[in-house]
Amino acid sequence: MSASGAVSRRVFITASVAAGGGLALAIWARRFLHEPPLDPAAAALAPDAWVRLDTDGWLTVMVARSEMGQGVSTALPMLVAEEMDADWDRVHFEFAPANAAYYNPAMGLQATGGSTAVWTAWMPLRQAGATARAMLLAAAAERLGVDEASLRTDSGTVFHDPSGRRLDYGELAEVAGQLEVPAEVPLKDPSQFRLIGTDRRRLDTHDKIIGRAVFGIDAGPEDTLVAVVARSPVLGGRLERVEDTAARAVPGVRDVVRISSGVAVVADGYWAATQGREALALAWDEGNHADLNDASISRTMRELADDSGRSVRQEQDADAALAAATVTVEAEYELPYLAHACMEPMNCTADVRADGVTVWAPTQFQAGPRYMAGGGTRGAAARIAGVALDEVEVITTYLGGGFGRRAEVDFVIDACETSKAVGRPVRVIYSREDDLQHDFYRPASFHRLSAAMDSTGQPTAWRHRIVSPSILRRFIPGAIPDFLAHLGGPMKGGVDPAAVEGIADLPYAVGALDITYSEADLGVPVGYWRSVGHSSNAFVVESFVDELAHAAGEDPVEFRRRLLAGHPRHLRVLEAAAQVSGWGTPPLEGRARGVAVHESFGSFVAQVAEVSVEEGKPRVHRVTCVIDCGVVVNPDTVRAQMEGGIGFGLSAALGERVAIEAGRVVPGNFDRYPILTMSQMPAVEVLLVPSGDAPGGVGEPGTPPIAPAVTNALFALTGQRIRSLPIALS
Repeated sequence: MSASGAVSRRVFITASVAAGGGLALAIWARRFLHEPPLDPAAAALAPDAWVRLDTDGWLTVMVARSEMGQGVSTALPMLVAEEMDADWDRVHFEFAPANAAYYNPAMGLQATGGSTAVWTAWMPLRQAGATARAMLLAAAAERLGVDEASLRTDSGTVFHDPSGRRLDYGELAEVAGQLEVPAEVPLKDPSQFRLIGTDRRRLDTHDKIIGRAVFGIDAGPEDTLVAVVARSPVLGGRLERVEDTAARAVPGVRDVVRISSGVAVVADGYWAATQGREALALAWDEGNHADLNDASISRTMRELADDSGRSVRQEQDADAALAAATVTVEAEYELPYLAHACMEPMNCTADVRADGVTVWAPTQFQAGPRYMAGGGTRGAAARIAGVALDEVEVITTYLGGGFGRRAEVDFVIDACETSKAVGRPVRVIYSREDDLQHDFYRPASFHRLSAAMDSTGQPTAWRHRIVSPSILRRFIPGAIPDFLAHLGGPMKGGVDPAAVEGIADLPYAVGALDITYSEADLGVPVGYWRSVGHSSNAFVVESFVDELAHAAGEDPVEFRRRLLAGHPRHLRVLEAAAQVSGWGTPPLEGRARGVAVHESFGSFVAQVAEVSVEEGKPRVHRVTCVIDCGVVVNPDTVRAQMEGGIGFGLSAALGERVAIEAGRVVPGNFDRYPILTMSQMPAVEVLLVPSGDAPGGVGEPGTPPIAPAVTNALFALTGQRIRSLPIALS
C-alpha cells in the first residue's frame, strides 16, 4: 500500500497497573483514534499496550504491524528495547489485537503497507521505551533510597555504582507500574545507541525453524471445517444457478452454501472440499467483460493517451520547448497486470457466533473506518455477523507473503459468510489457481513520452502521458476527486497518487514539464502490489533517462549525475553504486552493465545490474544495490529486504504477466505464471549508506530500480531497447 504526505507523530502516553505486578504502557496516535481508547484498567489484562514488563524481567512489545517476512517483529521491539536499556535476550513480542489504539498514523487505519512500519513507530515506540525506563529508575530510587541521578541502566538492570547494588527490571515492575507517568522524558542521542544500527537476531526465526510459528493456513480450533469457493471464471460474472446434489454426495462434504463471491463447499478437509467443488454444476451470467482481452485493454489505454488527461505537474512551456528542440526523443512504454503470487495462498478461519466473531487471519488490514474497504478484517466480520466491533476478535497470524494482497478482505468475507451459514468454525483456503485467477492485480499501464534536448545534450522539456486504472477508486469508493487529506492529501482533479508516484516528483533537471494522468476503467480488479506505482513508473522513467543519455552521447551514470545535481541523496547512492560495481571498467566478455536510481517510500536506491544473453534469454549475474534509508534500525533486515525486493522485481521483469482472454485471467498455476527460481537469482551486494536522516521504508524500495537496471544493461549489450515487460528479446 502506498501512503504519502506529512504525518503528525504527536502521541500521548497512558500507563496502568498490571494485574499480578508489572508495567503496562499504551501509546495512542490521538489524531487517528476513531473509537474510545482502550480502558487502561483492562490494558493490563489483555495485549492492548505497546510495552509490558513482567515481574520475571521479560519485556513484551506489542507489534501492531503484520509480520510477512520483512522483520517488523524484530525492528519494532528494538526501538523500545534501545530506549529502555532492556536485555535483548529477554525480549519477545505479541501481535496486537484489532483496535484503533494501534492505527498506523500514516494511513488512519490498522494496516501494514507503504513501508511505513518503522518510520511511523520511530518516535512513539522510542518514547514508550524511554518512559518505561524513567519509571523504573524512579522505582529503583525509591526502593534504594538514593538520588535518581546516581543510577544508571544496562541490559535490564538498574545499577547504583556507589554502593554496588543492582536491581533487575522485573523486581521493579510492580512498583513502577503504580507510579505517575512522566509527562516528558528525554530520548537518547543516536551516538548512545547500542541496539539500533546493529545486526540482531530476529525474534521470529527460532519458531519458524522448529515449525512452531503459526501461519493463517494452520490457525483455528481443532474442529474447524475447510471450505473452498467456486467463483465466476469471468471477471465481474454472477452466479445464476447451482446444482449441488453430486457435490453433497462426495464423502466428507458437510454443506454447500451460496455466499456473495459464489458457492462455498464445506467439508472435513481440503481434499473433500475440492472434490465437492469439482462436482458442482454451475451456470454464470458472464456480465459486461466477457469480451475483454489483452488487445482491447492495450487499445483502450492507447486511445486514452491520445487525450491530454488530467494535469499532474506542469512547469514552464513544454510545447514551446519541444517545438524549438534540436533533438526530440519519443517513446511508448507498456506494462502488464501482475499477480501477487504469495507463497501462502489466501486463507482465513472464522468462527461466527451469536455473541461475537473470532477471526484468525494472515492479514495486512486488521481494522479501519468503514469507508476504507469496509473497515478491514474487523469491520467485515462485524458487518457479516451483525455484531459490534468490540465483539470481533482478530487474531493476526504470520503471513506467508503479503505484498499488498493481504490488505484485501475478500478471503475474510468468504470465511465469515461461510461460518455464519454453517454455524461452525470454517477455514477458507484458496488453491494456487484460485489465488492467481482471483487476485487484485498490479495495474497495467501505458506511457507516452516526449523529450526535447538542446545542442549540448541538455534536456529542455519532458512530456509524459500516464494511463492506468486507479486502485483507490476501488479500495475507497468515492475517494476521487477529493480524497481524505490525512491519507496523503486531496486527490484533486481525479488523479490517483499511486498511479503517478515516482513521476510526479521527477528529480531530474529536464526543463519544462508536462505530466498528465488518464484513468482507465478496464474491468480488471486492481490492488496494491509491492512498491505500487513505483514498480511501473521507475521502469519507465529510468529507461527513458537512459534513452536521453544515449541521444546525448553521454555515459548513463555521468548523464544522471549532471541532471541530479540538486538532489544529494540521489547522487550519493548513484555514485556509490557506480564505484562498488566497477562502472567504467570493462565487464567480463559477453556482459554489460545497466544503472537505475529511484526514490520511493522515503528511501533512495541505486542499482547496477550486470547481464548477459544466454540461449536468447537475459541472464542477470550480479546486482550492486546501494540504499540510503536514513537511520538504520537492523542492518541485517535492510540487506535482506533489498535482496528480496530485487528478486521480486526481477521475477516480474523476466517472466510475470497476467494475460486476459475472453474476460478470463489466463494463468492457472506457476506453470503459466513463472516465478523467479533460485538458479536465476543473481549475486547481490548491498551497501547501506550511513545517514543521519529520519528513517525511510525498506520493504519496497529495492523493487523499482531492478527492471530498468537490467533492461538498460541489455540495451548496452544488444542495442535493443526494451519498452515493455516481461522482457522479450528479438
